[in-house]
Amino acid sequence: MTKLAGWAALAAGFAALPAVAQEATAEVAPVMDKGDVAWMMVSTLLVLFMILPGLALFYGGLVRSKNMLSVLMQCTMITALVMVIWVVYGYSFAFGGGTGPFFGGFGKLFLAGVTPDSMSATFTDGVVIPEYVFIAFQMTFAAITPALIVGAFAERIRFGAVMLFSALWVTVVYFPVAHMVWDGAGLIFNMGALDFAGGTVVHINAGVAALIGALFIGPRVGYGRDMMAPHSMTLTLVGAGILWVGWFGFNAGSNLEANGGATLAMINTFTATAGAILAWAGLEALLRGKASLLGAASGLIAGLVAVTPAAGTVGPVGAIVLGAIASAVCYFFVAVVKNKFGYDDSLDVFGIHGIGGIVGAIGTGIFTAPGLGGTGGEDYAIAAQTWIQIQAVAITILWCGLASTVLYLIVDKTIGLRVAGDDERRGLDLTAHGESAYHA
Repeated sequence: MTKLAGWAALAAGFAALPAVAQEATAEVAPVMDKGDVAWMMVSTLLVLFMILPGLALFYGGLVRSKNMLSVLMQCTMITALVMVIWVVYGYSFAFGGGTGPFFGGFGKLFLAGVTPDSMSATFTDGVVIPEYVFIAFQMTFAAITPALIVGAFAERIRFGAVMLFSALWVTVVYFPVAHMVWDGAGLIFNMGALDFAGGTVVHINAGVAALIGALFIGPRVGYGRDMMAPHSMTLTLVGAGILWVGWFGFNAGSNLEANGGATLAMINTFTATAGAILAWAGLEALLRGKASLLGAASGLIAGLVAVTPAAGTVGPVGAIVLGAIASAVCYFFVAVVKNKFGYDDSLDVFGIHGIGGIVGAIGTGIFTAPGLGGTGGEDYAIAAQTWIQIQAVAITILWCGLASTVLYLIVDKTIGLRVAGDDERRGLDLTAHGESAYHA
């Protein structure tokens, strides 16, 4: 090569550098995939479907007919209330960019700075989704959690008390726990706890608050004496079925991307639930002589609750075992413990969501092990991870338990928690809302 040709080649190389640099920049630039965005939009709608009409019908069918409409109203109004609160300050308190272990800060009050071009990170480096879809997805989680609580004191609480307690509770309990578990600066997140879709944030939180509420408000008039059977198991199963379908958005959507991780969460949402249904029905058949539809529906929810924290890290067979174990423990609390202690958790929120959430959260530490079909690495230590899971559960119970007790006291001393005895006997549909779910 002549000297002239060498210089020409060097010049051509320098000329190509901007293109190489541009290509390298393009490789590391955040990428938004339309498939991920579409999946997250669908998942968000599925979680909304879980609340309305899923949870509303599930709970509505379980109460007496004179209280059906009141449960539908409570679920509807809590959903609307929490959505407004989430946009005003809830998202900021949970995911506002603050570096504290308990609080996300004030940086995104009223969604300040969020535009259609704002992006949120996913679990894959360089892959992002629009921040608005992340906000909406998390908003549905915030909305369903306080709605779960009302099942514990259904048929006897003031409507105004439900609304005030829900507003206070999401502020003092839900948003801080969501920050602790899911935000990169959060206390429980940095402990290394695994909670894929909300075992602590949603189910343990709701279950503990529900138990305290049931104890605080006291049993229904005639509890243990009058017939209080569900007025429509048909609607209960319709609601349970909608919850199962919607739960795929809850679990698989928590992957934030439409990839193999989402499919793992999807199949686990099938298998854990199936295992739990069979376990509950089998226990009933063995111990009572007959398997009931109420038991099957209860097992369905128990399995979904248990797999929520584990959906993205356990294998499908492990999910079956986890669902079956959780179903058996929940059955014991619903059929034995509640009767022994005499508390009136009307729709077994603590017995299924609280206990199922605890079993699922701790079981996640066990079944994530690669030797049991989970996604843990070669250096995964069952004992160490399970101990972290137990600590995360304990922190959640302590935070929620103390704060919920104070909030119930505040509401009771200000506007009162419980309706009058005569109103309770007539039913909350007419006395609280002036309507009736059914007309003869």
